[in-house]
Formats: sequence, C-alpha cells, structure tokens
Amino acid sequence: MFYWLMKKVFAGPWIRLAFRPWSRGVENVPETGGAILASNHLAVIDSFVLPLVLDREIVFIGKSEYFTGTGLKGRLKAGFFRGVGTIPVDRSGGRASEQALRTGLRRLQEGGLFGIYPEGTRSPDGRLYRGKTGVARLALESGVPVIPVAMINTDVAQPLGRVIPKPVRVGVVFGEPLDFSRYAGMADDRFILRSVTDEIMYALMSLSGQEYVDVYAATAKARLASGRKTQANPAGGAQAPGGRPAPDGVQPPQPPAEDGPSVD
Repeated sequence: MFYWLMKKVFAGPWIRLAFRPWSRGVENVPETGGAILASNHLAVIDSFVLPLVLDREIVFIGKSEYFTGTGLKGRLKAGFFRGVGTIPVDRSGGRASEQALRTGLRRLQEGGLFGIYPEGTRSPDGRLYRGKTGVARLALESGVPVIPVAMINTDVAQPLGRVIPKPVRVGVVFGEPLDFSRYAGMADDRFILRSVTDEIMYALMSLSGQEYVDVYAATAKARLASGRKTQANPAGGAQAPGGRPAPDGVQPPQPPAEDGPSVD
C-alpha cells in the first residue's frame, strides 16, 4: 500500500502530464474482491499507466532482474518497479513459474487485484501473440473473474528498445468480466486451460483491434533476433485465438476528443 500511495502522489502527476492517459470501461473492475486483470503487453510503461487509471491497488509480477542491479542505477530501477507494485519473481521456468502462480493466487485469495500479461513478454511488433496458460490456471484455481484489458498506443510512446518514453497520448480499455466458474475443479486439464486462455486472448484482440499471431511472443522475438520474420499466421489468413476466424471490422479504440478529460 505504501508504494502504491507513493506512485499516486509522485509518479502519477508526471505520467498524466507525459501521456494524458484516457480510459474506458473502468466500471467493469469490481470495487471489492479479487479479480485478474489480463492485459496485452506493448511496452514497459504498461505497468505504470494501467494502475494510474484505477482507484484500487493492483499488483504485478516482474522478472527478478529488475531488482538485482548494482550501483545507483540498479537501486533506482528496483525502487521504481517496487513503487508501481511489481513483485520480483524468477521466470526461468519449472518451480520458478509455479512460484509466480502461487504469488498471484495468494494475492487473489486476499481479495486484491492481480495484473498479468498472458503473452508472457512484450509484443515485438505491436501484434497480439499466443497466450500462456498460467492466466487460465489462476482463474480456475482462484474462482475470480478475469477482466480483459487493452493497452492502446503505449508501444508508440515507448517502442521496444527505447528506455525513455516520448510524450504520446495512451489509453486503457477494460472489457466485461469473464466468468470461468463452469470449469471449476478442472485446472489440471490442459485442454481446458488452453480453451480458457484462448477465450481471454480473443477478448483482448476484440478490445485492442490488434492483429493476432498464433505463436508465442518469445518465439517471435527469437526469430527477429536471428534475422527471421514471423509470418502473419502459420495457417495463413487473418485468425483469432483457438483457430477461429478473426472478427470483421475490429479497429483500435480511439481516444476521446482532445478537449475532453484525460481519464473518462
């Protein structure tokens, strides 16, 4: 709570001035009780902008490297990520991944908001990539609703590789809560987990207007690093999660008029 208040008081005014964030659908976030906020991930600043448009505290998990740097720069970075409610977690896989899920589940059982990026890492090119099933496990084991969240234009403000973002107006769109109580007790079924994850990613695609690519973002980054491009979709044509056809006419949400309030 202390770090959340610090963020609101000190970081909030600067973020508002630099990015003039607008939002829609905040009423879809419950005022009390646990909920998962599952968001697309375009830039590092997603974790700073999203909490700013909410009245409730939200916690994320972040790679432990953010907290282990040395010298003044390392201490400043660690303090900054703690200040926006990031919990350090080793993401090397296996037991480390399980630790991340346990951290999220504990937060939800305490009645808090837990933010997660189902893609697992930032999009390398602004498209939406295949979701990892950890978000589905969290939803089924906790029994809380999943609120899809679309970050808009944060990749324009902070393209991949850019440390200091530029002042560009960004947005946050909250979708209607997704209820997966029909799958209670089935968190060990990998087919159910994939189905739930795809449903969440479909909601994200519909909210954000992003093109969907049915490969993992980490795989796409590795291909780019080796000089190879990621094709639009392995099966060809516009697709949606779960192999469904992409919905027609979906466009990225637009901000309110420039003379309107920054946060709706």
